[in-house]
Amino acid sequence: MNDEQTGDADLRRITAAGIHFLTGASAAGSDQPPVICLHGIGGDARSFIPQITGLTDYAVYSWSMPGYGGSEQLEEMSFARLCDRLLAAMDALGMTQVVMAGQSIGGMIAQEMAIRFPDRITGLILIATVPAFGGRDDSFKDQFLAARLAPLDQGMSMKTLAAKAIPAVMGDAVDDRISQDAVAVMADIPQAAYRQVLSCLVTFNRRDDQHLIRCPCCLIAGGKDDNSPARVMERMAERLVDASIDVIETAGHLVNNEAAGPCNDIISEFMKRVN
Repeated sequence: MNDEQTGDADLRRITAAGIHFLTGASAAGSDQPPVICLHGIGGDARSFIPQITGLTDYAVYSWSMPGYGGSEQLEEMSFARLCDRLLAAMDALGMTQVVMAGQSIGGMIAQEMAIRFPDRITGLILIATVPAFGGRDDSFKDQFLAARLAPLDQGMSMKTLAAKAIPAVMGDAVDDRISQDAVAVMADIPQAAYRQVLSCLVTFNRRDDQHLIRCPCCLIAGGKDDNSPARVMERMAERLVDASIDVIETAGHLVNNEAAGPCNDIISEFMKRVN
């Protein structure tokens, strides 16, 4: 494991099992189970800085998924391989049990972890995510991939794509600085990694396995989110064994960035119940 200071005095960078994490400068001092944050397809470890710096009673670690933010890329990506890499990083960091917070595809990985390794996950915070990708046949998946990859196939840069894609998934009332920061994060994603994760995303399907997630779950939806609509997350909460849901009406898909304060309040209350 490597541990180094970042340019921000409140953050430090840790590398474990080839995965780069951001965490708080004093994260090791907490005696509560750590929280591991898993970003969406257009993010990286920086996407959860509002939680690292805001949830100061807990040790919060935000990963950059394989291929993102300097983390080692997987030769072939699947949800099983992502979980195996994440588990190896947890082992390297000496984490026996954790709470997982995942946004979008990060929430899918969190669900997969809870199903595959239930003894290691004490709670899930599922943000702007769903139990399965798309419809029940391949037509939606094929159309989705074609639409997302077409700009890149036509020569568009990640920087230009980010400038178009990020504002489109955020709520109308979002602060310009928050939007600009999210665009900058997406712009830094290597195109090869972005393509790889897109192809993995469309394979996710735990629609019929929600009963296997036995730990307490906290769902947070954005009222302006068209990618993971609140109504879908409400139905998801009904199918989970132990789940609550909150809807932040003004937020879009990047809920934990757009409404960091309310989101952190919800997480803090949930953590009291989990711990």
